[in-house]
Amino acid sequence: MRHQRCLLFVLATLLLMGCQRESGVRSDIYDLQRRNMVLWNLKANGIESKAVLSAVQAVPRHLFLLPEQRKNAYKDEDVPIAHFLTTPKPYVAARTIELLNLKGSEKVLEIGTGRGYQAALLAEIANEVYTIEIVPDLFKVAERTLKELNYKNVYCRLGDGYKGWPEKQPFNAILVTAAAKEVPKPLLDQLAMGGRLVMAIGDPLDQSLILYRKGPGGVKQETIMSVRLPPMEGEAAGRALRVINK
Repeated sequence: MRHQRCLLFVLATLLLMGCQRESGVRSDIYDLQRRNMVLWNLKANGIESKAVLSAVQAVPRHLFLLPEQRKNAYKDEDVPIAHFLTTPKPYVAARTIELLNLKGSEKVLEIGTGRGYQAALLAEIANEVYTIEIVPDLFKVAERTLKELNYKNVYCRLGDGYKGWPEKQPFNAILVTAAAKEVPKPLLDQLAMGGRLVMAIGDPLDQSLILYRKGPGGVKQETIMSVRLPPMEGEAAGRALRVINK
């Protein structure tokens, strides 16, 4: 019996060591893929902000994806996160955050948490991040993942982001991770003077990423590039439908 117990102990130890090595190798592969993505997909294509590049390097994107999609975490492509919903490709995520021009002391509002990846990127740079998700299942996953990764400066809310988060205004920056026909007025109202808002405007097949700057003379806008993001749900979708039916 003693020899059998010794043999079982040795086998269990070898199995544990094998699992640890496999986990370490997998982690090393993800780290290498992430470094390559930062170098060849982001820096090589014009992302210059050191804060954004550091954030992308720090955040394990694969942990914010469905297990079957983790192999695609560090490819520059949209990845499915739910039925008919995707998370934007890393370049788009990085570019939208770069446009916010965050310095580190800001309070940021994000509309469309998804599974939490961009909220984590924002949290690496900004002081406080308030993020709203309308899909209950995504909200639960994002909140849990952000908590597990110890992002204590991210505050999650389940609901329609069209009206923003009035009790926490003003926000120095607002990022909308979905598209609509026009920017919701409540979001512009909650934007602080000197603040920036980034959002895709247009139809599902014809969208432009727009940067809004709020100053003493009003809100100025600048078209940045073509994108394709999922449409805003909730009140924004209802307003678009009413316009179509007129």
